[in-house]
Amino acid sequence: MQSPQQGAFWVFFAYFLWGFMPIYWKSLDHVGSSEILLNRIIWAFILTAAVLLIAGQGRKLAADVKELWRTPRQFWGLCLASLLVTTNWGTYIWAVNHDFIVQASLGYYMNPLVSVLLGILFLKESLNRSQQGAFVLAAVGVTILTIHYGVFPWVSFVLALSFALYGLIKKHIKLDAARGLAIETAFVVPIALLAYGWLIRSGDAVLFGTDPVTVVLLVLTGIATALPLIFFSKGVVSIPLYVSGFLQYIAPTLMLIIGVSLYGEQFGAFEWMSFAFIWAALMLFTIPQVVRFLKNRRVAGRLKEQHHPH
Repeated sequence: MQSPQQGAFWVFFAYFLWGFMPIYWKSLDHVGSSEILLNRIIWAFILTAAVLLIAGQGRKLAADVKELWRTPRQFWGLCLASLLVTTNWGTYIWAVNHDFIVQASLGYYMNPLVSVLLGILFLKESLNRSQQGAFVLAAVGVTILTIHYGVFPWVSFVLALSFALYGLIKKHIKLDAARGLAIETAFVVPIALLAYGWLIRSGDAVLFGTDPVTVVLLVLTGIATALPLIFFSKGVVSIPLYVSGFLQYIAPTLMLIIGVSLYGEQFGAFEWMSFAFIWAALMLFTIPQVVRFLKNRRVAGRLKEQHHPH
């Protein structure tokens, strides 16, 4: 049984890796975004399936598939989750390789707020005052950015909405992280293989006519996908929700710094103003959760002392 400190380390490391992922995708910007995505799906499936078989989890994987097949709602739910996470991956790769890293980081900052909104719509949850205030601040931030750009920041919203919907579905499907990833990618692998066949036939595929470094980087997209997810799943079970909530801002912060400092993306007065509203919204959203958790822990500690006096 791991300690909360060990759990926090694994989750921190997962978000740290996700935060630096733009550098990996940028190293493949001479490859089309669709081909990178197809490689990511295919190699993630091959890698996770191979690891599971080597680890002797083939029977458990087969049992998971049988159980899903017996419950059509969960089976089709996971199928939909697979399409949503594929949309998220594809949009993110396209955003990075078309100089929209700042917009991508905004999407992941917005993700927890969109998750709460989906909880209201689908789980009949209600907003407290601090959450209502957070939504108003976030809306102002997005409005400023929309007026400044002259177009709606669709990259941010596709990333935030697809991942929040993915999380909502996955909340109701209890699966081991590695086996879940293998099954999720299995749903879209046939489509990916057909699409790759079409790319090869049309002469647009890079994989079979490029340098060895590019081939290796495309194959390693499977590890780049699976490793942070496994680290996250390994750690998140042993840490409080508020710790995970704070740590999730590491990835978009690193993305933002990388986009502006390494790749020279625009971040002027309007971006500062917009992000300031988003950051204020996230503080208003997160801090009351932390305070509530610490208060409940103190109360629980006092009750424990009363029942077990020295």
